[in-house]
Amino acid sequence: MQHLVGKVAVITGAGRGIGQRTAARLARLKVPTALISRTETELRETAELVLQAGGRPLVIAADLSDPNSIGLIKSRVLDELGQPSILINAAGMFGPIGLVWNTSPADWIKTQMVNFVGAYLICHAFISGMMALGWGRIINVTSAAALHEPGSINSAYGTSKAALNQFTRHLAAEISGSGVTANLIHPGDVKTDMWATVHEAAKSLGPEASRYSEWARWVEETGGDDPEKASDLIVALLSERSAVINGRFLWIKDGLQPPIPSWGQFVPDEAWR
Repeated sequence: MQHLVGKVAVITGAGRGIGQRTAARLARLKVPTALISRTETELRETAELVLQAGGRPLVIAADLSDPNSIGLIKSRVLDELGQPSILINAAGMFGPIGLVWNTSPADWIKTQMVNFVGAYLICHAFISGMMALGWGRIINVTSAAALHEPGSINSAYGTSKAALNQFTRHLAAEISGSGVTANLIHPGDVKTDMWATVHEAAKSLGPEASRYSEWARWVEETGGDDPEKASDLIVALLSERSAVINGRFLWIKDGLQPPIPSWGQFVPDEAWR
């Protein structure tokens, strides 16, 4: 990992979960990292972990559902750390859980803003600089929910992750051959705050929520996937051997859920050819 010397990282959703663990891993690799989340108290806890691991954190409390926050994020990162070469979009929320006609439009839209648009905005802010450097890694945290057959009560989250997947594929196609890559990872079925949200909401929603009740019970009974496996995968994607991986949906090693098909290597013939 000597090639990471001098590199700068940005992590959204850095206050807890996958984002926090990844920040600690990057600290051990001596990569200065901007930590972004809505909750400053959580960011301070992550920053302390980064300092203990010998890293250099930059705490930026910002709401990624507000496009106006991106300018401040960009200026602070460039002024205080420099141009980032690593972008890890781990910010996420499950959103309103319920039938489409019973959800709050404002909450439904906010889920798209945090899970999908926020990742777009961070990439938009820094991708030109990454390409100018000729090396970069963009890693967007997605979910297998976007690959499963759609079910009820999950339209906000599932739609946001499907959109994130397609955006990442488009971005990967645009930057192919530049030295910068963009990929997606499914972090596994982890017992997180998001799991707790689903677990509680499913209790009161009746039969239409049975699929999610069963999933939440399965995660609880098994203990869920080790979140460290997701940070293992992220670090692996930073290696030089991963330079050929671009536009892919990637799975943790030996997860509770076996990998299911995404888009693989399939490239369809254009209809007009």
